[in-house]
Amino acid sequence: MSSKYLAVFSLVCSVWSVSSQGALDRVSDFALLDDGGEFHQLSRYQHRRAVALMSYVAGCASMESRLAEFKALQSSYSDQGIEFLLIDSQDLVRTPLRTLNTGLPVLEDGGQLVSEALGIQHAGDVVVLNPERLSLYYKGPVSAELGATLSSVLEGGLENTVTGEESASPEAACEIEYPVQALHASSPPDYATEVAPIIIKNCAECHRQGGVGPFALDSYIMLLGWSPMIKEVLLNKRMPPTQVDPYIGHSDSARYLSKHDLQTLIHWINNRAPRGDVEADPLESIQWADNSAWLYGEPDYIVTGPNNAVPATGVMDYIYDDVELPFEEDKWLRAVQYKAGDASVLHHLMTFVTAPEEDFWGDERDSESVTRRFVEGYAPGKMNAVEFPAGTGVLIPRGHKLSMQFHYVTNGQSTTDETRLGLYFSDEPALQEKLTQAVASRFVLPANENNHAMHAQHVFDEDIIITGVRARMNFRGKKMKFAIELADGSLKEFFSVPAYNYGWQPHYLLDQVERVPAGSKVHIIGAFDNSISNPSNPDASKEVTFGLESWEEMFTGYITYHKAVD
Repeated sequence: MSSKYLAVFSLVCSVWSVSSQGALDRVSDFALLDDGGEFHQLSRYQHRRAVALMSYVAGCASMESRLAEFKALQSSYSDQGIEFLLIDSQDLVRTPLRTLNTGLPVLEDGGQLVSEALGIQHAGDVVVLNPERLSLYYKGPVSAELGATLSSVLEGGLENTVTGEESASPEAACEIEYPVQALHASSPPDYATEVAPIIIKNCAECHRQGGVGPFALDSYIMLLGWSPMIKEVLLNKRMPPTQVDPYIGHSDSARYLSKHDLQTLIHWINNRAPRGDVEADPLESIQWADNSAWLYGEPDYIVTGPNNAVPATGVMDYIYDDVELPFEEDKWLRAVQYKAGDASVLHHLMTFVTAPEEDFWGDERDSESVTRRFVEGYAPGKMNAVEFPAGTGVLIPRGHKLSMQFHYVTNGQSTTDETRLGLYFSDEPALQEKLTQAVASRFVLPANENNHAMHAQHVFDEDIIITGVRARMNFRGKKMKFAIELADGSLKEFFSVPAYNYGWQPHYLLDQVERVPAGSKVHIIGAFDNSISNPSNPDASKEVTFGLESWEEMFTGYITYHKAVD
């Protein structure tokens, strides 16, 4: 066995052989959206003493009485630092969940994977979880034991996991079935035909030699070695990145993973990741597209970025660079393409057209709502070529330049990056200018605040068509939603980023554009998490003010649009 394979094999054995440490049973971190589109992650409740989670199964005869008992406990303990939530263990979709009127958030457990991981067996089962230690305080029905457990948690004296006994009859208890788990236990997903294609489609473009991912998934043995981590990041939604709400708008720029694919990957891992009898390994046979080619032919002009040095380790601040352009007349862009100099370290890149006296931020420094010329962004793991909608273009006025913002990640090897941007010009007359409205808010963010609500708005004075959006906050950003105010005063939400991540700030091109009549108000709705529950937060004890630097905070929604033409 090669040294590489031996190391991976040792990692697998060590992970699968670890026993629980301490008296409290361990649990895995997990994250789910609820029936209102809000994001919940167990480890992000560290500002609370515990999370009490009850399995809700619509149609179970005893459900309403159990819910009433659970809500009675909530009225006694929620003000003392216990969070009370429900989890949909029967795998309903959002629309029926929103009609339940439970009075509590219901976590959408698509594919039943979190309910499986928590070992939930009956409707009304409750688990009380320690969000800081990822451990289990209690598991069982609503009972006197549950109330005593919650009291012990608050007193800090609980040392062992408490298991409550089910007193109801099996019929009244409403046992929960996991048909897909049972199917995969008897016949695990096939590596070659089911598992590997999901990895190739969703993961391998970044997780390959020379990719921006921290390790390569280029063989079965590498997938096997990283499988415990893969399961972890799937359950807590760290991967795929850019977690958007699949029920509010849609964008191919996002990275969606269906519940079927999640079940396939996690159940395969749970069943010890069998390779099967296939001889050829699909992950070793991937033929990658030639990213050195210009997708739309040779560009009319190639912008060469700076030669940026990237060290082997450490965290790099953003790098800004202005690129002068030699054009003696106005130019209209119809398409652009980025070519990363070193795709293994370039994490994202944003480019604006700026006036001679402007820097990258332009008038965003002083104004809350600014119209700007955004060219396009670079994101890892895809062909970074964009052709603008027919009849539209990005205008580069004579004498203007490009301002670029680079974000790099280190990977253990020092390198340099010299990224190129290919510009494709249009001679088509009467183009509609593609613009971006930066809609922001000024604020003071209090210390130790886990859900500080934010809002910004802008009124468009002409008919427009929205083609894309981008959420922009810094380390304390929590969520951002885009909505149009209708004539009756109601809001139509058209895109939502409920789990904002400072490390991922893509420009989401909408699959279905939004037509907005003149006089309409567009709302940017979101929140900051300046608490210990935010793993990206540098210091929850500090009050933070608005600013464009990474150690400050900003709340800006970017809306890409062009004028509507009948």
